[in-house]
Amino acid sequence: MIDLHSHILPGIDDGASDIGEALDIARQSVDIGVTHMMCTPHINQGVFDNSSTTITPSFLSLKEALEHQDIPLKIAFACEVRIGVDILPLVLQKKLPYIGEWNGKPCLLLELPHSHVPPGVENLIKWLLNNNVQPIIPHPERNRDIMADYSKLLFLKRLGCLFQVTAGVFASRFSEKSSELAEQMLEEGLIHYVASDTHSVKRRPNDMNVARDKISRLRNDACAKRLTLDTPALITQNIHWV
Repeated sequence: MIDLHSHILPGIDDGASDIGEALDIARQSVDIGVTHMMCTPHINQGVFDNSSTTITPSFLSLKEALEHQDIPLKIAFACEVRIGVDILPLVLQKKLPYIGEWNGKPCLLLELPHSHVPPGVENLIKWLLNNNVQPIIPHPERNRDIMADYSKLLFLKRLGCLFQVTAGVFASRFSEKSSELAEQMLEEGLIHYVASDTHSVKRRPNDMNVARDKISRLRNDACAKRLTLDTPALITQNIHWV
């Protein structure tokens, strides 16, 4: 499986606190069948002020540690950027690391607040698409506005967003409503891929295998493979994994 959302990089956001915890995440992910992992630390102005400058040293330290420990996990890095006005100059200045490509457009993991869908979000999404950037919305099934009003998800779809659902919702790690919403999205073909969003082996482990097996039961094996391997492979076909 290819996991396109993780907080494994040590010491730069609310994920792995140190290299030991990062290696624990890597081992657990490999044990369940993950071969490639995209490191996607938060970029959230005033909270996690990350950039390629801060991400690169943490990434290189993890790469070295994985090699030293002989852990067979290929990695690359992008980011999960919280929606906000600061995104525009970062895009124009080419300071955001992208997760891959979709139909020739670089893909940006664009995080909504957990509480709501911000007013005016359509302006940012249209601007990104007009500037040749494809927004991917992570974990929409955990957004309280979307849980309360499914039409808001369909609105984002009509705007041109892709959707990544968290593996853990298929393992009942979040609310029952989140699980129901994820299953509805699955039934209606609205999930583009599933990713772990792992933060810690204890707090937020990698549930990609559980999600794959649950999707196989709810739909079929081909659908499970598409959401956990084929589409992530397509998005990252030009990524240099190390």
